[in-house]
Amino acid sequence: MKQFISFSLAVFITLCMIVATERRAWGYVDPGSGLIALQTFASVAAAYAYMVRRRIRAFFQRKTGETSAVLPVAPKPGDSSEVA
Repeated sequence: MKQFISFSLAVFITLCMIVATERRAWGYVDPGSGLIALQTFASVAAAYAYMVRRRIRAFFQRKTGETSAVLPVAPKPGDSSEVA
């Protein structure tokens, strides 16, 4: 536990020194940078929705215990299932 506290303190002091000795940057921020950030956020949200699509689909479906009955269909003469 003492090692963790000393390591945390060392990291905190290092971060404070980095922030305290920061130089002023005379740079230019492109107006399109916000659009790139928005595109990144939208793509991450779309990837997350794709990964959890089953939960999203289940959320929007009805929760009734009824299952829709599917009627059997007689095969047509000459259907590929009769060949072989």
